[in-house]
Amino acid sequence: MQKQAAINYSERNFQPVVEKCEGCERIVEEADSQFCQSYLKPESKWRLGICNFATHAKPEIKVVTIRINPLKAAKRASAQKI
Repeated sequence: MQKQAAINYSERNFQPVVEKCEGCERIVEEADSQFCQSYLKPESKWRLGICNFATHAKPEIKVVTIRINPLKAAKRASAQKI
């Protein structure tokens, strides 16, 4: 079994994390800077909304209730059985 060498984030084109990344479990601190373990450019992951690697932010799910007319629902159900 080979032992993996430590990753040097500052030498591998990793960019420092942005404010929105604060609190994420994937942040690694090296040489007085913080880097994301999973992505080279954390700023671009937040550009379109929530970063899919973020462990501290969850997407907001909106549940919309739709009112269904029971008479129409019964007619549709009976029409599909035929």
